[in-house]
Amino acid sequence: MGEAHAFYEFAMVLALASALGLIGLLLKQPLVVAFIATGIIVGPDVLNLVTEAEAVDLLAEIGIAALLFLVGLKLDVHIVRKLGAVSVATGLGQVTFTAVFGFLICLMLGLDVITSIYIGVALTFSSTIIIVKLLSDKREVDSLHGRIAIGFLIVQDIVVVLAMITLSTIGVGVGGSQAGLGIGGVLGAGLLLVGAVALFIRYIAEPLMSRIARMPELLVTFAIAWAVLFAAICDWIGLGKELGGLLAGVSLATTSYREAIASRLSSMRDFLLLFFFINLGMGLSLNALGDQLPAAVALSLFVLIGNPLIVMAIMGYMGYRKRTGVLAGVTVAQISEFSLIFMAMGVTLGHVFDAAVGLVTLVGLVTITLSTYMILYSQTIYGWIEPWIGMFERANPHREDHSESSKSASYDIILFGLGRYGTQLSRVMHDAGAKVLGVDFDPEAVAAWRRNGLPGLYGDAADPEFVIGLPLTRARWLIIATPHIGPSVTHEDARLILMEEARKAGFSGKVAIRGHGPEDKAMLEKAGADLVLDPFADAAVRAGEIVGFCREEVRQGGNIKGDEVKAPEVPA
Repeated sequence: MGEAHAFYEFAMVLALASALGLIGLLLKQPLVVAFIATGIIVGPDVLNLVTEAEAVDLLAEIGIAALLFLVGLKLDVHIVRKLGAVSVATGLGQVTFTAVFGFLICLMLGLDVITSIYIGVALTFSSTIIIVKLLSDKREVDSLHGRIAIGFLIVQDIVVVLAMITLSTIGVGVGGSQAGLGIGGVLGAGLLLVGAVALFIRYIAEPLMSRIARMPELLVTFAIAWAVLFAAICDWIGLGKELGGLLAGVSLATTSYREAIASRLSSMRDFLLLFFFINLGMGLSLNALGDQLPAAVALSLFVLIGNPLIVMAIMGYMGYRKRTGVLAGVTVAQISEFSLIFMAMGVTLGHVFDAAVGLVTLVGLVTITLSTYMILYSQTIYGWIEPWIGMFERANPHREDHSESSKSASYDIILFGLGRYGTQLSRVMHDAGAKVLGVDFDPEAVAAWRRNGLPGLYGDAADPEFVIGLPLTRARWLIIATPHIGPSVTHEDARLILMEEARKAGFSGKVAIRGHGPEDKAMLEKAGADLVLDPFADAAVRAGEIVGFCREEVRQGGNIKGDEVKAPEVPA
């Protein structure tokens, strides 16, 4: 009967988590908020539905091991060198600022020194999972501010790893070693384990994974087993489960199968972390949370405002425009799941009490909820605050400033979108004698364009200031060759925004836009496009003409219609 009762409980918990997750989805909220809310509702202070708390706790520990396994799996010892100065400087600057001032605020709120240190460090971590998801929804992962944000999030992840390793080292012997080892024995066993992992990486990891990968469905089982095994070994020794999960990931990080493991394990990790957040919510006392509300509000305002400001200040000092600083800064206006795990480690080690975890959890709920909307509507927020943030931009933002030659030069065509289609299109027009200025929001695409000796600018089509600075009044054509991806999460079509801003900036030439299908073509023409390019349809028509099997009615179906659409005139 007990087993059946536990099954019913889990069924109700999962159903409630799914329902609250759906509500969160409608409100554009990350699932972590819904899952913690689920724990509060099913916990003892509300419905008291769960009597099998040990099972939830077990699944929560497996979830933490899986999460830290994935962190270790992606840990590259050379990664800092690849990030670039701005990511390292911004990441370390934000972590230092938040930790120091968070510590001071906690002292002012009357918390003891150890608890203040823990909370100050916990406030420094931002959620990589949430931020990457929101940037992906907005199609801004490859933008300049998106790349910078992801870069300093990686720096934060490295700090997380170092902080947890430090905690594990400080906590050696505190929780007791199940193996009966003293502190010296725990450290010695830890060094032997690290040596064994080094030998495993050198001689066994790649051959073993190549065999397991022959049966892809085994990858998930092996990955979970590997993470839990290391967590159990490290916990038995006395180093803690968290360090074991990290070490398990590091042991496979050099294999060529790490991306396959990560992609297959991510869904399982999310499911298991559900129980961590539910377990966290179940442990919260609503009465205690009420008492902690003033402190939570103060710390939440610090994270929501202070973190973006320090990012903006560092990026402005390094020569970036205030707009880029704002868009990158709002991404760190929340704390992450690592903050909660970090605090849970402190409880395990006896350094802090459950009340501190409750305070950080409340800060997490507030900051994650509000920062989600800050990221989604960052462009609108920038428009509101732009007149008051001039101090965050140098007189010459040299890292993004348009070159004077590009501003003053005369171009026949301004081409947005330097992907495969845009690049090929530009070659045809360049060979015909047209002067083409290439523009893209991907810094790497612009760099590749310039390496070919062509004038190019980094720029965001949604940035009115950038569009105004382009030599639009002398251009004959504006060609928007970016791929059709539909409206973003903010319900705006970047192609239409660019066309509208160009017209406002004085552009009087013709506009050609890359479309996709008849419905998209009709919409773009109605919006004012002079020509809609359909790469697949136009290429098929042209190929039919080349091989000599293209009927006139087929030719008329594309944009290639004899002399009806002529190439842009260029100066002799």
